[in-house]
Amino acid sequence: MRVPLKSILCTTDFSECSRFTVPYGALLATEFGARLYVCHVVDLPPVSVYGEAIRDPRQDEKRGMQEADEQIAALMSDYPIEWESLTVAGRTPDEIERLASEKGADLVIAATHGRSGLKRLVLGSVTEHLMRRLPCPLFVVRSAEEEPAMAEKKRIKLQKILVGCDFSPDSDLGFQYALSLAQQFQSELHLVHVIEPPVYKELGRAEGRQGAAGEKDLRERLKEQLTRMVPEEALHWCTPKTVLLAGQPHEELSKYALVNGLDLMVLGFRGRGLMETLFVGSTTARAIRNAPCPVLSVQPSEY
Repeated sequence: MRVPLKSILCTTDFSECSRFTVPYGALLATEFGARLYVCHVVDLPPVSVYGEAIRDPRQDEKRGMQEADEQIAALMSDYPIEWESLTVAGRTPDEIERLASEKGADLVIAATHGRSGLKRLVLGSVTEHLMRRLPCPLFVVRSAEEEPAMAEKKRIKLQKILVGCDFSPDSDLGFQYALSLAQQFQSELHLVHVIEPPVYKELGRAEGRQGAAGEKDLRERLKEQLTRMVPEEALHWCTPKTVLLAGQPHEELSKYALVNGLDLMVLGFRGRGLMETLFVGSTTARAIRNAPCPVLSVQPSEY
């Protein structure tokens, strides 16, 4: 079953980091016949990014919104599709969340600076806030310098798609989105499961299987489970590849994406509490900071 994408909210802050959000938004809106909203949030610091120090906040907001509308129009001038500009003032993650709900967005596209460690703890992350709070999946793009797959506009494509599969409800939902995109773009679909050694070592002991024989049996069962995920009718238009890796999931997925020149990584996102996210992180959040391609984060609505 195809996942419908009827409304796409594409965000931009006009930085180098976000300059690829609009091309991806235009590509997906064109393929799915979706309504495209291009959004900018005027979130003024004590010293305005739009000019001199703020003397009249209301006037500065008005000027910033006018300039943003002009820049959005310039960004969209090369795309012969229907689109609507959404320029608002406020706190960036809150306004994006509000607009996504208000417009019934099926997908939000945003850029990330890929911060990690102390920088992320001190400055926070708009991307991770959106991952936890949005009512729809989040398509995360990184800057061209950090993302080799997007070095040139003409190379924006979705011909090779990876989906992380850990057989949880979260990854099952991610698989549905990956399969839908693979069908739309006639893409290769890489179903990847990462074996975390400590977890599977304990599993093998519990089942009474040890050594090479137990490992071979486990890998065969995992491969079969991955193969069964792909509906038979999908084999007519999809080229699935089942892959087993071993190690830390976010590291192994990123390495695999880089080595195989993948265009998109689709991962289910399991909601966590704020402190747990800050100090532990999730596989999806860590993958976004390391992936060489865009990442589609899919979170079940109950989170």
